[in-house]
Amino acid sequence: MAESLYITEGLSREQAYEELIPQIEAVISAETDLIANLANISAMLKEAMGFFWIGFYRWNGAELVLGPFQGPLACTRIAMGKGVCGSSAERQETLIVPDVELFPGHIACSALSRSEIVVPLVVNEETQLILDVDSDQVDDFSPVDQKYLERLMKKVGELHYRTP
Repeated sequence: MAESLYITEGLSREQAYEELIPQIEAVISAETDLIANLANISAMLKEAMGFFWIGFYRWNGAELVLGPFQGPLACTRIAMGKGVCGSSAERQETLIVPDVELFPGHIACSALSRSEIVVPLVVNEETQLILDVDSDQVDDFSPVDQKYLERLMKKVGELHYRTP
């Protein structure tokens, strides 16, 4: 397993993802445990991209439950349809929120979080997993982040869930 992460300094965000995503895919492809892979994905995204908070919520059949993450203390449980994560899970689509203070029903796990992207993994028409990335900057996420984070979640689905 790779024990070092290599990202060239001074790259655009898209260029950084281009260097990062293949490294993440190599690490998680060599591991069969979902929790270990989610932990490494969180760590690698945090280290390479410097986001404020990165983590996963797993659907347990009743609510979203906190999984591996990097960053400050997090909300442990989120109801379907509540906040950005619950809304993304319910809608089964990626949500980019430029200013979380303007999102109706936003759940503020940290007052320092200002913008957010949430990417669901949907298997057999049911949300199984949510990738939640928060920034301490307003309007910090774009379709570039969506493209690469959705690619990453697709890989997690291929490795750990029976995705069609």
